[in-house]
Amino acid sequence: MHNISGIVYLILVACLLPYAFTIIAKMSSGFGAQDNKNPREFLTKATGMAARANAIQQNSFESLPLFIASILMAEYMVIDQTIIMTLGMAYIALRLIYAGCYLANLATLRSIVWLLSMCCPVYLLILVIRLT
Repeated sequence: MHNISGIVYLILVACLLPYAFTIIAKMSSGFGAQDNKNPREFLTKATGMAARANAIQQNSFESLPLFIASILMAEYMVIDQTIIMTLGMAYIALRLIYAGCYLANLATLRSIVWLLSMCCPVYLLILVIRLT
């Protein structure tokens, strides 16, 4: 197996992204200590940028299992490390662009970037299928 540290960093960054957007959602909505009693209920009432940041974190958590599974399966099946890292970094970069589009309320561009980000793990899994 190749040097796995790059893979671990990709997974770590992807896992931390949703939390970054949670912080943005809370900070932009006026979240206070008293709101920590029921933070999910508080965020469901958020509007504007805070609501969009909350949607980003939810979507980030939703796409995370596919990303992690594809990265680990590709590594397990010994897909070329350069391909794994390139698609993994593309996924992370596209997720950040997606978040920027979402925060800026650019719905069509956001959807296009979302689709491109999802193509990265799907393509990795297609490469894995070809090897089996």
